[in-house]
Amino acid sequence: MSDRSAPPTFVEDEAPVRQPIISPPAAKQKAIPAPARPYPAERRKSLIATLDPYLVILVTVLLGIGAIMVYSATFDWSYQSFDSETYIFSIHLRNIGIGAALLLVMTLLDYRLWRRLAVWILLGTIGLLVAVLLFGDDTFGARRALISGSFQPGEAAELVIVIYMAAWLGSRRTKIRSVIYGLIPFAVLLGIVGGLVMLQPDLSTAGIIFITAGIMYFLAGADPRQLVIAGILAGIAGYLVIQLGLLPSYADDRWTTYVSGINDLTQANYHVQQAVIAFLNGGWTGVGLGNGRQKFGFLPAPHTDSIFAIIAEEMGIIGAAMVVLLYVMLVVRGFVLARRAVDPFGALLAAGLTVWIAVKALLNIAVMTAVVPSTGTPLPFISYGGSSLVTLMVGTGLLMSVGRVSALQQQIPERSRSLANHDRSRRDRRARVSRTGRS
Repeated sequence: MSDRSAPPTFVEDEAPVRQPIISPPAAKQKAIPAPARPYPAERRKSLIATLDPYLVILVTVLLGIGAIMVYSATFDWSYQSFDSETYIFSIHLRNIGIGAALLLVMTLLDYRLWRRLAVWILLGTIGLLVAVLLFGDDTFGARRALISGSFQPGEAAELVIVIYMAAWLGSRRTKIRSVIYGLIPFAVLLGIVGGLVMLQPDLSTAGIIFITAGIMYFLAGADPRQLVIAGILAGIAGYLVIQLGLLPSYADDRWTTYVSGINDLTQANYHVQQAVIAFLNGGWTGVGLGNGRQKFGFLPAPHTDSIFAIIAEEMGIIGAAMVVLLYVMLVVRGFVLARRAVDPFGALLAAGLTVWIAVKALLNIAVMTAVVPSTGTPLPFISYGGSSLVTLMVGTGLLMSVGRVSALQQQIPERSRSLANHDRSRRDRRARVSRTGRS
């Protein structure tokens, strides 16, 4: 009897094994010694030995900078509201601890497990997005959180869409370049998830989902012409939404002030103006940690959305540039791990996670420098926040798991690891993110 309750999975087509038709005579066969099997201690490397040291150092430094800046941005507010300078800071440390524990768990687990659960995780996330619209906490006219504001399904949706897209796009049965089997299902899926997020409304989270998934679709081998056409259609739709006044009131106000501030910075959004003042106060070297003035009631959300402006004021442009450099190094390392992945799912997962972190960081920094309209995107690993910080650290654990599995695969003989797709162009229309071996 067949088991009908088995969960759906994404399975790769394995290359057929070529068998010899005629065996050479026994007399002419040379005895080939069997390769020595490594001892268990050699097959099972320790956790420390398989972790990517560069990724660990970069994330740890960013978390350390975040902890310092969160304390600097909140000690006065925390004392005024809770009679303790470290109350909010202690909550941030608690969130880091929870995230670190989940990061360790995700690192120890083989990331390929999540390919089998991708469909169920996506369905559960869609259910949570529907639940937040029906039962979520109503704050400032938006419903984005459950459990008294402690959990935001939109933040989880960003990570889940990366996992599902890596599983779906990494399957060889998926015809990426086909309009019917590739582009249309891709657009429908993004429309469902992104649409539910936009109904909260949360346009910044929806934008992160669209951008991240679109880049993953391109890296998986999509036809660039299809993406260009889809981008043009999306741009036309966005223009019509703005012209017809269909944007939420807060988004319409941000767009209007952004357009006005392009020619005259004094007409820009209040948030942006205060961020620019923080940059001007800091100069090249900053006013010193804890000595910034914009956090004392001038700059909105100094510990979350505006924390990069606090860094620029207290550490100067040089300090802010060093933070940007850390993100650049993190992105480079993420793509290195993606290219070393042992299978298409791991390559796309690592690339998607890297792109996701980069997009979030880029949006936050672009808002603080008045390049794009104001959004509510926190700065990865630095901003205060429970759902965002924990979700990012879970994603980092997945990225470390990809690197860890790749390190373990290095014990396989060289010939087995050399089976890879080395094409990086459109000549044979394969994925743009490759791997160095097979699992």
